[in-house]
Amino acid sequence: MINCTYIHIPFCEKKCKYCSFCSFSLLKLKDEYINSLIKEIKFFYKNDPQKTIYFGGGTPSLLEIQDIEKILSNFNFNSNTEITIEINPHNISKEKLKDYKSIGINRISVGIQSFDDEILNLIGRTHTTLEAIEVIENIKKAGFDNYSIDLIYGLPNQDINNWINTLNKAIKTDSSHISLYGLKIEKGSYFYKYPPKNIADDETQAKMYEIAIEKLKEKYIHYEFSNFAKNENYFSKHNSAYWHCENYYGFGVSASGYIENKRYTNTFNLKDYINNPYKKEYEILSKENKIEEEIFLGLRLTKGIDFLKINSKYNINIYEIYKKEFEKFLALNLMEKTKKGVKLTQKGILLSNEVLCEFIKI
Repeated sequence: MINCTYIHIPFCEKKCKYCSFCSFSLLKLKDEYINSLIKEIKFFYKNDPQKTIYFGGGTPSLLEIQDIEKILSNFNFNSNTEITIEINPHNISKEKLKDYKSIGINRISVGIQSFDDEILNLIGRTHTTLEAIEVIENIKKAGFDNYSIDLIYGLPNQDINNWINTLNKAIKTDSSHISLYGLKIEKGSYFYKYPPKNIADDETQAKMYEIAIEKLKEKYIHYEFSNFAKNENYFSKHNSAYWHCENYYGFGVSASGYIENKRYTNTFNLKDYINNPYKKEYEILSKENKIEEEIFLGLRLTKGIDFLKINSKYNINIYEIYKKEFEKFLALNLMEKTKKGVKLTQKGILLSNEVLCEFIKI
C-alpha cells in the first residue's frame, strides 16, 4: 500500500536566481498540463488511502482553486490526511487561503527565504518582507495552525548580522515549522551561469547554521538537519515518509516515486510530459542500495537510526556490516550512541557530507 503522494506543479511567474528545480513561466499550458497530470494519476494510482499529499513546485499557488480541487478529487483522503501546498507570498489572497481550507488543505509551506528586501531582490524573489509577514497573518486568520516557512542562509550580501535579523523575524512570526537551507549553486540555476558576488564561504555558512540551531532551540524541536517544529504534531509527515524510506507516488513532470525496490522518475521536458504522462524511467534498487538509503536518510534525523528496526527489516546486523565506520565516527565525536542505535552529533551534522558518503559502498 502506498500512502504518500507528491504532485509537481511546474509553473512560476519567473525563476528565482538560485533555483535549479524543474519550473517554467508557461502558465498558458496549465490546462493541458493538468489534464495530463490527471491521466497519469488515474493510470497509476490504486486508490490507496492517503496519509500525505504534497503540492510542490514551481509555484502551486498559481493554480486556481478549481484546479487544485480537480486534482484532489482523484485521491482517497480524509480529514486526517496531511495535505500541503507550497505558496509564494506575492500571489496569494486571503480568499484563496480560505478556499484551500475549505477543500481539505491543512498545511501551508511559504517560500520566504529572507526577511530583507535588498536580498530578496538580488535573488529574484517577487515578494517583499511586508508581503511575507502579511501572508503569514492571513494564513493564521484563515484558520491554519500548521504552516511552515522556508529560509535560505549564505545568500549574496547576507552577513551574520543580517541572518540573525532574519531568524529573529522568523521566530516572531510564531510559525509552527521552519525549514532552513544553505545556499547551493547548482547547474540549471541563473547563479550557476552568472555566479553572484559576496556570498558566504563554507565556514560562514556553518556558523550561520550553528547560530540558527542555537536561536531556534528554545522554541522549536530540531528533528531533522534542515527542519524545526514547535512540537511533534507539526513534524512534516510527508517529508518524514522520505526519511523513513516509505513508499510514495510522484506525479507530474520531473516527479519521482518509490515503490518497493523501484525508484522511478518522470521526464523533465514539459511538452513531452503533456504528450505522454505515462512514460517513466525506473531504477531497481538492490538490498545493499536500500540499506545504504536507510542509513543515509535515517542519519538526517536528529534522533538517528534504529539498529533493531533496520536489522529486522533486512535480516542483517547493521553494526557488524558498518562496524569500522561507526567506530571511526564515534571516536571522532561525529556520532554518539543512543538507546536504539546512533545519531550524528552537531559536529557530525556540520560534516555530514563527509560522514555519510563513507556508508555508500557501491
